[in-house]
Amino acid sequence: MISRFVSYTILMVFLTTGGWLHAEALTQSTPRKIVSDDFTKNRQQPATQTPKSKQPKRTYRLASASPATKQATISKSTVAQLGITIWRLRPTNANDTGARMLVKEKTKTSEFVPERVEAGTTFREGDQVRLTIESAQTGYLYVIDRELLVDGSTGPAMLIYPWTGMQGGNNQVNPGKLIDIPAQEDDPSYFTARRSSATHAGEILTVIVTSSPLDLPISDKPLQISNADVAKWEKLWGGQTERFEMEGGAGEPWTATEQQAATQTGGRQLTREDPAPQTIYRIFVSDTKALLVNVRLQYGR
Repeated sequence: MISRFVSYTILMVFLTTGGWLHAEALTQSTPRKIVSDDFTKNRQQPATQTPKSKQPKRTYRLASASPATKQATISKSTVAQLGITIWRLRPTNANDTGARMLVKEKTKTSEFVPERVEAGTTFREGDQVRLTIESAQTGYLYVIDRELLVDGSTGPAMLIYPWTGMQGGNNQVNPGKLIDIPAQEDDPSYFTARRSSATHAGEILTVIVTSSPLDLPISDKPLQISNADVAKWEKLWGGQTERFEMEGGAGEPWTATEQQAATQTGGRQLTREDPAPQTIYRIFVSDTKALLVNVRLQYGR
């Protein structure tokens, strides 16, 4: 299980057309590719725009099987989009151009460069990992972690976001605001991929964005909640999901704008010209009061 101050696990969110994309616009065959504008168009326009600052459109390939959803079912649904950027830290070198992260390690401070990885990555023992979450609509963000066991079962459900040390537990999100897990101000500011036992295969992270706050207690450490509640929310707010990965995005470094947009001290918000997330999920939902996505993190032996 991921400890709030020892190791962490991962996730992030975005929606279109006022937060939601109506499924009537889709055909039976979901496009095999999408572009970054599908995700970033709910952000604000930049105050000033120059040719150098404009980000080119990025293409995303379908990295999962299309859901076996009949067109009649799709037409009664809406499509939410969830974006996730997972970062793996590596030591800096002289040629690095991206933003750097200062990491305190016992008696010394080291510099690392966070690099994008795809959501399907298998993490090695000892990998240092973090993630960023963005929502394209105003709402309330919750992240729940469960250990994934080799037989497919899961451990207790632990609420790892929000926490009281994060702006007093304020978990409201809106377009362009980035949420880092763990926060840049945390010590440590990363989690370590590590099996807790021989049967521990990874993590299941459940991310939820709701239109109004859930009636959940908030603590300064991971808080166990009811697995029955999680199952109920999965049934209410989950849906068939597709995962798209940015082509050529894996390996790209953290940028200064992403670093600034995720600070807890009122960092800038991303505009439409700033980087898009590495991974975009499309979820067919029937209840627009909330969305829910499960993300699997796989640990190698």
